[in-house]
Amino acid sequence: MTDSSDILIQVTAGVAEITLNRPSRMNSFTASMHSILHSRLSELQADPHCRAILLTGAGDAFCTGQDLNDRDPRKLSGKPDLHHSLTTQFNPLVTLLRSINQPVVCAVNGVAAGAGANLALACDIVLAADNASFIQSFAKVGLLPDAGGSWVLPRLVGEARAKAIAMTGQPVSAKQAQDWGMIWRMVAAGSLMSEARALATSLADGPVLGTAATKKAIQQSYDHTFEEHLQHEAQWQGELGRSDDYAEGVVAFLEKRKAVFKGN
Repeated sequence: MTDSSDILIQVTAGVAEITLNRPSRMNSFTASMHSILHSRLSELQADPHCRAILLTGAGDAFCTGQDLNDRDPRKLSGKPDLHHSLTTQFNPLVTLLRSINQPVVCAVNGVAAGAGANLALACDIVLAADNASFIQSFAKVGLLPDAGGSWVLPRLVGEARAKAIAMTGQPVSAKQAQDWGMIWRMVAAGSLMSEARALATSLADGPVLGTAATKKAIQQSYDHTFEEHLQHEAQWQGELGRSDDYAEGVVAFLEKRKAVFKGN
């Protein structure tokens, strides 16, 4: 799998580490980056050797969303079509991150702003450096949180906090994000990548069928009543119970050894 200079990908021991690599522009997105990243993620989704994904940014920022140099009204011949930009770029990207079978770990190494913040929140498990922050900067330019931001924020932190975060555009520190349940954990900046890689490797070594079903079950729970969800749980559990991984897990437990999951 080849890299673009703006999107770096390295696959090691079942973990695909993806780095947004425009540090001079705080890893803000261009149309080309969207196309490349979506294409690479689609390839990884179909790759049986990829069992977990780790997403991070190069330099001092994770991602600041759309590169506003491409939205400068002084350079445009007409009004921008943000509906088209979202439906063809950010929306397919965050949808793929949430639907891809592999668990996606996000290591937020610095500021995550605008759609960049919501790109991080679309991942399954988010670690943030202690000097990182999350900013719904849309309020500063007269927009609403997009890339799923207005959907995911109230589900993570509640309506009151979501409205304040979105309407004021005030930064949310990594510590506050952790305390509010916006992310899983804050870690020291110096150990962010080592901890994120260890977590991604642990997930890659784990029962990937069960992990994929867990991801789907939790995300789809919003669409079900409790009784409906119990039925879905039973169906998914029935399928997992027929897998070789389940048999291996039970035998390993009884033999008091580490299970070797093969994803079948």
